[in-house]
Amino acid sequence: MSRLIVVSNRVNVPRGRENDGAQGGLAVALASALKRSGGIWFGWSGKSAPSFSGAVDYRRHGGVATATVDLDERDVEEYYNGYANRTLWPVLHYRIDLADFDREFGKRYEAVNRKMAQTLAPMIDPGDLVWIHDYHFLPMAADLRAEGVANRIGFFLHTPWPPHRLMVALPFHDRLVRTMLAYDLIGFQADEWRESFLHYCERELGGKVDGEWLTVGDRTLRCATFPIGIDATGFAELATGPEARASFTRTRDNVTGRIIVGVDRLDYSKGLIERFNGYRKLLEREEWHSKVSLLQIAPPSRGEVPAYAEIRDQLDKLSGRINGEHARVDWVPIRYVNKGYDRTELAGIFRAAHVGLVTSLRDGMNLVAKEYVAAQDPDDPGVLLLSRFTGAAAQMEEGALIINPHSQIDIAQKLDQALRMGWEERKERWQALFSALNAYDVHHWATEFLDRLRGEAD
Repeated sequence: MSRLIVVSNRVNVPRGRENDGAQGGLAVALASALKRSGGIWFGWSGKSAPSFSGAVDYRRHGGVATATVDLDERDVEEYYNGYANRTLWPVLHYRIDLADFDREFGKRYEAVNRKMAQTLAPMIDPGDLVWIHDYHFLPMAADLRAEGVANRIGFFLHTPWPPHRLMVALPFHDRLVRTMLAYDLIGFQADEWRESFLHYCERELGGKVDGEWLTVGDRTLRCATFPIGIDATGFAELATGPEARASFTRTRDNVTGRIIVGVDRLDYSKGLIERFNGYRKLLEREEWHSKVSLLQIAPPSRGEVPAYAEIRDQLDKLSGRINGEHARVDWVPIRYVNKGYDRTELAGIFRAAHVGLVTSLRDGMNLVAKEYVAAQDPDDPGVLLLSRFTGAAAQMEEGALIINPHSQIDIAQKLDQALRMGWEERKERWQALFSALNAYDVHHWATEFLDRLRGEAD
């Protein structure tokens, strides 16, 4: 069996069963595939140094070999905080109004990809499969090819891909996308993102599309949809463990009435302002006063990027305004928490919540929606409200209440519907969702992608 080389911006290997609650399902799936193949997980260490030395820190965690490098301080500022998070992220999430088109950011992004490829290339043996992840490394395959790597190389995009008319707002967009033609397989979370990519290649690069196959000039590659799942059974077990049960009890004891939960990074793509305003619309119905609470967990992220500081300030003011308008001595309508929790504690919080609320304005995947479903008590499950603009919506529309996050009225009406929903309908919806999560879990996702990359699946 060929080795697997995984490349991602950050390396996140599960550290053993005792710390399982802090690990995401994606990390577990990739680590499992690496253990089977005896491969390497390569990426940035998360640390900065005065200059890029190319020195590799080799380690072994839980049976998985990792190889990480430090970036220099300018790399971190211009490649990561700059091009990745201030240019690409907003463009990929349809927010060109927030994008910072600094030419130096683009140069540094290309330079870091090139340096990382030069560092990685000597680790790759003939026959190894290379699987590169996310928008940080869009050009990586082309850089590896320049280093003489002829192996099969696949790429999976964790974010949306914007429509053609938005993508062309990115300076040098054609140069960036042409580098992606060096992959053998490109995976997307949803058909919409794949179709947008193929449409761009047809319009801008003169590409020809035949089903999943894209040909540009003399280069042919495959572009397919692989919706990421979670380890649904494992997360369900996590939600019934002693730590999660304690978290469940704390949540139910300390939050008044029926609980609506939202768990998101503090990011403008998550529709948090729209969520608060939709909940505010629900509270216009005084019958819900003191009978429902919104628990919003939003750990800060990317504080160096001005747009993130602005969204945090807006949410602080809005949550305070809503609480000022509606709170009573014994009831606070919004519990707004700016800190993160490990997955074990979150599992208990999800299980305690009567409604899971996801209002993303544009989201490549959204695994929180799936974790909320997996954490529910099968005998008394909650209801999922899910934005139609998430990558997860296509898989979950049968059991979730699909909402338009841009409409305060729709959010309020669907919240009211969920809070009033009877046991039989809740259980029927949950069973449909949980069955779908089990049928296409994160291990199935990884296996299907790698089989396709090897050319073993049609």
